[in-house]
Amino acid sequence: MNIFPSSIQKMEQALSTSTLKQRVHAGNIANVDTANYKSKQVNFQQAMEQASASQMKSYRTDARHLEFQSGQGATPVTVNHNTKMTPNGNNVDMDFEMAELAKNQLWYNAVTERVNGKLSSLSSVINGGR
Repeated sequence: MNIFPSSIQKMEQALSTSTLKQRVHAGNIANVDTANYKSKQVNFQQAMEQASASQMKSYRTDARHLEFQSGQGATPVTVNHNTKMTPNGNNVDMDFEMAELAKNQLWYNAVTERVNGKLSSLSSVINGGR
């Protein structure tokens, strides 16, 4: 019996993706002065789709059926080669990275609040409304 709704699993995936974005942007900021460093980006939609696919279960009822492949495909982290570079070959835009960190923090906080609300509701039901 699963007492947690599937929405909590989706929110867990969103938090994991947000954590990945945080690491990538922090890495870009850490390498702002590294010569020839190319900034990286996370495709949030692709990361969420991969997280969802990796949790799907499949069962083949016949050996002739195609096998379900989960969690495969391109990585959601891509290297950015399209932006203007500094003389040392680095293309990290500090203003962009800081803005992305702020947006990601807001997203993470919103999802965390929603998870807390869901768990509080579940706790209330378990405790009989007390």
